[in-house]
Amino acid sequence: MTEPIYKTDALIAEDIDAYLVQHQNKSLLRFITCGSVDDGKSTLIGRLLYDSKMIFEDQLAALEADSKRVGTQGQEIDFALLVDGLAAEREQGITIDVAYRFFATEKRKFIVADTPGHEQYTRNMVTGASTADLAVILIDARKGVLTQTRRHSYLAHLIGIRNIVLAVNKMDLVDYDLAIFDAIVKDYREFADSIGIESFTAIPISGFKGDNITTTPSPNTPWYKGPALIAHLESVEIDNVSDQAKPFRMPVQWVNRPNLDFRGFSGLIASGSVKPGDAIRVLPSGKTSTISKVVTMPGKAGPASGTGGDGDLDEAVAGQSVTLTLADEVDCSRGDVIAVADNPPEASSQFEATIVWMDDAALHVGRSYWLKLGTQMVSATVHAPKYTVNVNTMEHLAAKTLELNAIGVAEIATDRAIVFEPYADNRTLGGFILIDKISNRTVGAGMLNFSLRRAQNVHWQPTDITRQEHARLKNQTPRVLWFTGLSGSGKSTIANEVEKSLNLMNRHTFLLDGDNVRHGLNKDLGFTEADRIENIRRVGEVARLMADAGLIVLTAFISPFRAERELVRAMLPEGEFIEIFVDTPLNVAEARDVKGLYKKARSGQLKNFTGIDSPYEPPEHPEIRVNTVEMTPAEAAEHIIRQIMPLK
Repeated sequence: MTEPIYKTDALIAEDIDAYLVQHQNKSLLRFITCGSVDDGKSTLIGRLLYDSKMIFEDQLAALEADSKRVGTQGQEIDFALLVDGLAAEREQGITIDVAYRFFATEKRKFIVADTPGHEQYTRNMVTGASTADLAVILIDARKGVLTQTRRHSYLAHLIGIRNIVLAVNKMDLVDYDLAIFDAIVKDYREFADSIGIESFTAIPISGFKGDNITTTPSPNTPWYKGPALIAHLESVEIDNVSDQAKPFRMPVQWVNRPNLDFRGFSGLIASGSVKPGDAIRVLPSGKTSTISKVVTMPGKAGPASGTGGDGDLDEAVAGQSVTLTLADEVDCSRGDVIAVADNPPEASSQFEATIVWMDDAALHVGRSYWLKLGTQMVSATVHAPKYTVNVNTMEHLAAKTLELNAIGVAEIATDRAIVFEPYADNRTLGGFILIDKISNRTVGAGMLNFSLRRAQNVHWQPTDITRQEHARLKNQTPRVLWFTGLSGSGKSTIANEVEKSLNLMNRHTFLLDGDNVRHGLNKDLGFTEADRIENIRRVGEVARLMADAGLIVLTAFISPFRAERELVRAMLPEGEFIEIFVDTPLNVAEARDVKGLYKKARSGQLKNFTGIDSPYEPPEHPEIRVNTVEMTPAEAAEHIIRQIMPLK
């Protein structure tokens, strides 16, 4: 058994306060273990926990019992069981979810993420890597560089991890053969050069036997003169150090107003340093001021921070959470970024981004997703990918969408400008996630590469006549009456009846009908899911412009997806979007079949027809619902008019 690497028992017993101070001031390294299936990732982490004495006696007893019952190492301790906590993981001997574990040595604290090796769990690996400073790429010495070795290395590099350790594991199973180690390192170096990994540290190890894991070199590898794994982890430079040399940026997480006399802006410093008197700029507004105070919790800053007795700091650096007070009353809120005045980051609404798709359902091109970047949250649409990347060959492949675990490059447009920096320069202001608006699932993770030139060239031109004045001239409140329902439900007929009634009431209206719009504005669109999404997006933009002109807009579209109807709702001021569900059962709509479309769909002549081979998502909470089985079109129109009155 190897010698434990944690030797502070005596200090704990003699002076607990001194131990706590020493422990508090240790730096923290976050790292991941990744690679192919059965390369020994969980075993390695279990070994680190065991050697660092991070296991209680009862846990050790349970581990010994579990090793005999479900372990894979015969009668010896199976260290992987310390990490593989899910029943399915233990039964199959694999890792499924990301497991985070904490351990410490005399020199540093660590948080390690054990990530799955199977390709179908690539999204879990991305999650673990997103906060890591270092990646330990494990390779089974018997198998060499495999597909998942390349995939995980590419992802780690893509996410911005620059500290790579190539841990050639299970050296005990190849008799600690130097030639095998050298061949694997040579093979990996060729691949690393091809994807831009400039350097890595190769270490021959045995997670099971403990060779070259602790600070003591293994006698089984006398030909290896480099550091043991723990020694390397203790000494490697953490990204926070290099981040401190960059320009100051702090995303505002919270406006702190404990009383009328204090107003501060709280957040985690993403890069650079800040001190009282520094000139700053608040983005995206561009307002400037100077720092009055850098505030932290009293007694929490540590002796090296320059804190005073009241919790004020002389200076704060990247990685610290602080509250800043400004010399001027500047409008600043959550999602804004406080930056150094003479070198601020960009703000844009259109980008090229690299996206890792993490959802079982494919990307819906043109659909509106939430994009969360730091503390900023905006609506965003993703264009069709420029290409996806085959991580085995690094080949760029044509693609119309992104499937689960796909890596692609695409353009993204947000509904307003966000403050950002390229991910290569700033992981905090360049990394984002995409969230499905209906399910709230995280569906993708991405890295902003750069803003598009057209976003810099196109600006909103202010006009003097406002939408309120347009509405006042017409003596009415703008509305968008959005009729949705199956083909044959009666949307167009009822919308036409409603418009006639409004016309008799001297209201200014315009009816946008689904078929009519496809003769002109949307004649280039078909009926695929992506085209349906784009169809509704365009109609929503037109309806919004008409509402800005003061009109009451009626739209009659199947608009089968809730996400796109909610997209249009979000374009308008609250209360101006009225969703009208023309509720007609499929069998009734099909029996009417006014245009003969259902007959064509049933015979296979018409693909992607809503209700037959393409889904319809009925509204969950429409403002108005009409049942055309129980109502005539005139009765339905009268019911709608009563619901929307008064219109002024």
